[in-house]
Amino acid sequence: MKKRTRHFLLYFDRALSKSIGKQILLLGLLMLLSFGLSLLFLSFSGVEWENYSKELGINKWVLPLYLLIDGNSFNDVYKCNTEIHPYMLIVSCLTYVFGIILFTGMLISVLTNIIAQRIEDHENGLISYLKSGHYIIMGYDDMAASVIHSIFAKDPEAYVLLMTAVEARTIRNKLSKSFGEKQLKHILVHYGLRTSKEFYPDIHLETSEEVFIVGNRSLPVHDAMNVECIDSICDYLKNDVTSGLKPKRITCVFEDIDTYAAFKTSDIFQHVGDLDIEFIPYNFYSGWANRVLITRQYIEKRHPEEPLRYPSICGGGITPDDSRFVHLVFVGVTNLSVAFAMEAAHLMHFPNFDEKTKRPKTRITFIDVVVDKEMPEFITRNRHFFEVQSYYYKDLSTNAPNDVEEKPMTDALSPEIQSHDFLDVEFEFIKGDIFASKVQHEISKWINRHDRYLSIFLTMADQKKNFMMSMNMPEDVYDNEIPVFLRQNQSDNFVTNLRNTDSKPFQYSHIVDGKLVTKDRQGRYAHLYPFGMNETAFNNNDIAVRQGKLLNYLYSTADYSQNRFTDLKTLEALPVEQIWAKADEEWKKLTVALQWSNLYCTNGFQFKLASLRAMRGLQLDDTSHDTDPVTEKEIAALAHVEHNRWNVEKLLMGFRKPKDTEDKYVHSELKGQAAKGNKKLFIHHDIRPYDELDGVIHLDEEVIKYIPWILKMTGQG
Repeated sequence: MKKRTRHFLLYFDRALSKSIGKQILLLGLLMLLSFGLSLLFLSFSGVEWENYSKELGINKWVLPLYLLIDGNSFNDVYKCNTEIHPYMLIVSCLTYVFGIILFTGMLISVLTNIIAQRIEDHENGLISYLKSGHYIIMGYDDMAASVIHSIFAKDPEAYVLLMTAVEARTIRNKLSKSFGEKQLKHILVHYGLRTSKEFYPDIHLETSEEVFIVGNRSLPVHDAMNVECIDSICDYLKNDVTSGLKPKRITCVFEDIDTYAAFKTSDIFQHVGDLDIEFIPYNFYSGWANRVLITRQYIEKRHPEEPLRYPSICGGGITPDDSRFVHLVFVGVTNLSVAFAMEAAHLMHFPNFDEKTKRPKTRITFIDVVVDKEMPEFITRNRHFFEVQSYYYKDLSTNAPNDVEEKPMTDALSPEIQSHDFLDVEFEFIKGDIFASKVQHEISKWINRHDRYLSIFLTMADQKKNFMMSMNMPEDVYDNEIPVFLRQNQSDNFVTNLRNTDSKPFQYSHIVDGKLVTKDRQGRYAHLYPFGMNETAFNNNDIAVRQGKLLNYLYSTADYSQNRFTDLKTLEALPVEQIWAKADEEWKKLTVALQWSNLYCTNGFQFKLASLRAMRGLQLDDTSHDTDPVTEKEIAALAHVEHNRWNVEKLLMGFRKPKDTEDKYVHSELKGQAAKGNKKLFIHHDIRPYDELDGVIHLDEEVIKYIPWILKMTGQG
């Protein structure tokens, strides 16, 4: 009996504490019970209580209720001309007292509790308000604010629902540091677990505009939980929702660069595409690499109207006759530097690379005291790249002289492949402490050769060390205005203020050949640039996606018997809406890997355009002639650039150059269906020098020819 009583009390307390409706229902039942008791007392009192009803002028069925709720009812009964019966006096007195307790006490208490609980539920994010057209962010970390900023940049009146298991008050306090009062009114914090389908109906996931799966990147299981979240969403939309509604796009953040790379080379998210939902994988480090290298700007929270412009890492644009090469130096082997290096390898391809001499190549250098331990892992991660391309290694941690001749390391090259070193990108690994004089001397030596466009990236895990090193680089770095990019995890304020102060020009004087020479200069720290801040991490570049869709449209409608795209006149005669409808349809058919293949190509447009502008005698950022038709000479200069880029893309995405026994260019028997079958094993026959290609070479030419059309279609002209 006691056990049943405890179970009843548990159910009773849970029901009242979690449901306002059940509290109201209980109050209604008590009112009904009290009315019944009042009626029962009167009926069994032996008193002709209908006479009191007549004298009071009320219906006899109302009298029991009147005795309960009216404070003057007992007094009115007592003053009736009808002789008051002792039982009537007792019944009316008891009913009156019971009514005071019920209506004056419990009613007010319940109503007060309902309001208090409603407020508490709102504060704890337990109430759902948004029904459709909203944006959903699942999970919370420092990146969430930048995701919200990107949403408001696209739609200032949008409503954002942030679902998290973190206390709602804590999240609101953090968001108040990044958003004004007006924007905060459009941000709702809702409690929930992103991997549990039970919470999806509350946030109306199926009728949302877009879903961003952020999670918490500080947790080691971040990527695994986000993958589980994607599976749960797909299962919910497929099995639990019968309306057929769904969001247009799912953007998922991945922290680990290996996990991120795996998603770009596999088809494990095909079930998202099967639901006709666009899927975008996003990585913090790669996102920042694209911001620094491609868009070359970020929006400062303090000055949103004046974006910070990053310098170009290829000067004013590299022409075919430019003898210099791009050299990126990353200090510290971290997730950030590796991701930057990988993105740079995809992008840094230029028309001055000579197919015969195989020079000059873009060089990517890592400097770290443990680089000898990190190097094997990096090479193994990208084994197919290093099967065809040698690398460099130098130990500057010892007392041995560092002015030794550079010799390429060939231990990773595949002996089953004849042609090597035909890529236009190479890696270098230097063991040493950036604070050591030998390493600093090496940096000065690079600068004084004047044969490269040098950029230095300080990507050490310790933000303080990055800042300290940026203030104490070799003098040649400051004197030659070498851009130094330093990672700052949180705020960029100090570095930005320092750079702005030193950017004020002044005159520098020195003696050259016995004569006084004066020139305009800037201060030592005018070329320090912060990057990697968490609060401005997310950069959703919709233009890049749109350009990728158009490029895929050209490939999907190409004439492969001639390896040519649809004629430009034919394209210009087609309705724009028809082109975009077809482009969206074809894009959804692609695997994530093929989508990224198109995106890597269109991301490289900015560097091809920089070279085109330089070849045309224009300034680096002069876009006035970007949509002009590309001449045959310009196509010839840039077509091999596109193929060199494609070579590196395929190798870094997991494809490999065929062994000589697998090569269709060596054995004609391997052409046709046999070559297509080998692609399933990530063997691509066209990974080779540009001058060894067959008719597929025309597709590289077509990509260059159609850049102006893609720019016009995406509003870049």
